[in-house]
Amino acid sequence: MAGHSQFKNIMYRKGAQDKKRAKEFARLSREIAIAAKSGLPEPDKNPRLRAAIQAARAANMPKDNVERAIAKATGGDDGADLAEVRYEGYGPGGVAIIVEALTDNRNRTASEVRAAFSKHGGNLGETNSVSFMFNQVGQILYPADAAGAEEMFEAAVEAGAEDVVSSEDVHEILTPPQAFAEVREALSERFGYPQEAGLAWKPMSSTPIEDEDQAGKLVRLLGVLDDNDDVQSVASNFEIADEVLEKVTA
Repeated sequence: MAGHSQFKNIMYRKGAQDKKRAKEFARLSREIAIAAKSGLPEPDKNPRLRAAIQAARAANMPKDNVERAIAKATGGDDGADLAEVRYEGYGPGGVAIIVEALTDNRNRTASEVRAAFSKHGGNLGETNSVSFMFNQVGQILYPADAAGAEEMFEAAVEAGAEDVVSSEDVHEILTPPQAFAEVREALSERFGYPQEAGLAWKPMSSTPIEDEDQAGKLVRLLGVLDDNDDVQSVASNFEIADEVLEKVTA
């Protein structure tokens, strides 16, 4: 099992998706706020804001929450103080990890991320210490029941996607960064709002983890980072055999 998105899918099947909705809504609200701040507050004129609102709708986030997030960003209060930050480091077994966050307190977030790495056998590095091992791509996720694999592949490639990887759980559509918005819009019109959509870091090669102790530490580290309220996404280049991953996530 390779990569963090696949790890998340397994965790979801095991019940890790039972995070409080309030936490997920807070993440979505931050993304909406910073998207509104970075461009025009009208979704039809701001692709990032449009994507953030689509993600909120897919998560059944109330319309009032969306409007409040936009108002915060454009009104100059809490939402306007959010900053995008990226942390890079190594986890157990030399696994490369990229953490992207939205925060109103850089010192707090940096301290929490550094503590997570240290506690679970990792080391936080400098900016660009591991990102050279990844490519940034557009990533769009649909649940497997949204369409058949062949139908999803044909629709995505026709819209401008580079590749589609379908499994029993999810369709993962990959696009060049510059084509992401166009592909997302085309697929949304045909299949509805995606489960997730955004720019993602895809590893160019993977780091195998065979030791159960290291695998367990890595899973715990990724879980702690994913649970942090300020963290928006986590990418990694690990590869763990399914049977090992099943044991450490049981």
